[in-house]
Amino acid sequence: MSQQVNESAAFPLADPALTQEILDLLQTASHYRQAKKGANEVTKAVNRGVCELAILAADTTPLAILLHLPLLCEDKNVAYVYVPSKVQLGRACGVSRAVIAACITTNEGSSLAGQIRALRDKVERLAI
Repeated sequence: MSQQVNESAAFPLADPALTQEILDLLQTASHYRQAKKGANEVTKAVNRGVCELAILAADTTPLAILLHLPLLCEDKNVAYVYVPSKVQLGRACGVSRAVIAACITTNEGSSLAGQIRALRDKVERLAI
């Protein structure tokens, strides 16, 4: 049972290698309490300026329920990227449910700061 991903709306979509890197860092950020999950939490984090990278699920149905996030991210100059699976996104957040949006939050004193910055640069290059 494969779902058709709407390629045009879900842009930029991470390739399998980048997806794995994003999910691994998200999982680590969750352990450091530097992650938010769910469209509402991510929206709040972006609005408050604490979101470093927003990660959205491309297989969300209907996709329209999270299409306000790319616009908000562009307004606030926050990098965002789509990953193919909401189930994988949920797993990376450490929950057994599917998660349609997550974000890695800022914390300059964190040991993850360098990794987050490097990943954000890769995602920004993807969007060009």
